[in-house]
Amino acid sequence: MTLDGIAKLADPPGLIVMGTATLDDGRGLVLIGAGAGLWPVFTASAEYGDGQVDPLDRWSKRVIGALAVEVGADAAYPSDGPPYLPFIAWALKTGRFFQSPTGMMVHDTAGLMISIRGALLFDTPLISQMPSKPSPCNSCADTPCVSACPVGALSTDHAYDVPKCKGFLDTAEGEDCMAQGCRVRRACPVSEQVDRAPAQSAFHMKAFHPQ
Repeated sequence: MTLDGIAKLADPPGLIVMGTATLDDGRGLVLIGAGAGLWPVFTASAEYGDGQVDPLDRWSKRVIGALAVEVGADAAYPSDGPPYLPFIAWALKTGRFFQSPTGMMVHDTAGLMISIRGALLFDTPLISQMPSKPSPCNSCADTPCVSACPVGALSTDHAYDVPKCKGFLDTAEGEDCMAQGCRVRRACPVSEQVDRAPAQSAFHMKAFHPQ
């Protein structure tokens, strides 16, 4: 199966190929992420409306699992575990993901609006791979992500302060982040090019911080 073929099969449910790599053990890796078309497909699914926990994770496993069978690969997911699979290391190995100044991963076309839904693992290296790209942060003169967090939970000075972030989300001022998505993610100039519905960002924020 060619990379173009995988991308075409992933497109109808709103999924995209975000990066590829050959792992140290010789396996071929294809990272599958959320594209612009995922939200309407997901919200029309049985998982979204059944009232059970982790609807997006369950939808992803059903859809990517079927894709894996079709292309002759094994499927893997960030939620698999413990022990959890090294998705961050895999992402960085593709040459399409990088560490942003705030410490969060940034993608060359998705910016900080990253949603890796799963991976396809092949027994052998891929016939073709996506080329590596330079980090978008290299050409970002203003680095607006650095100063975007209103409480400095994400900063170049320290690791992500999760308690401070969640404490802010519980305040009236934090409602903007809960409804629109993290301000740091939105501040990235590359993220601004991603067509993500506010309802989708709100869904992810609620999953991150149920209130």
